Amino acid sequence: MRRCNWVNINNPIYVKYHDEEWGVPVYDDNKLFEMLLLESFQAGLSWECILNKREFFRQAFDNFDYHKISNYKEDKIEELMQNKNIVRNRRKITATIKNASIFIEIQKEYQTFKNYIWHFTNNKIIYEQHKTTSPLSDEISKDLMKRGMRFVGSTIIYSYLQAIGIINSHEKECEQYQK
Repeated sequence: MRRCNWVNINNPIYVKYHDEEWGVPVYDDNKLFEMLLLESFQAGLSWECILNKREFFRQAFDNFDYHKISNYKEDKIEELMQNKNIVRNRRKITATIKNASIFIEIQKEYQTFKNYIWHFTNNKIIYEQHKTTSPLSDEISKDLMKRGMRFVGSTIIYSYLQAIGIINSHEKECEQYQK
């Protein structure tokens, strides 16, 4: 099977992610939050590193339950800081808690986070390759930051949009291209 050049074919987790998830439109708020959490932890690290730790993140962050995460207190932060299986960055952990609360606020405003994130493209998928930011990621990043989210810069949001299928960036040689 032909895949995007960035895929480490020696890592089955990465291959599966590329083949089954990356660029596939996501409409479920639980999955949308999971990917936002993971992308925010990726800042300054490789996506492969985060993907390899995904199941540990799932366990540590209560199956990515944003309602529970929004209520984390200092004892939970300390527990997470001691967890050697995840990225132990206090700023990212506290940002995740704050981002969970804002995620819930956005749901209240738009009925779902899906409605919020997909409204930026009128529910259309954008097909483009070889970018790390765009006017779309700039716009969403600015809006999320205005609402108080952190670790949602334009590059992180661009990667997020690729992960959740709003932007499909599969390379033309890849069998997943415009699938």
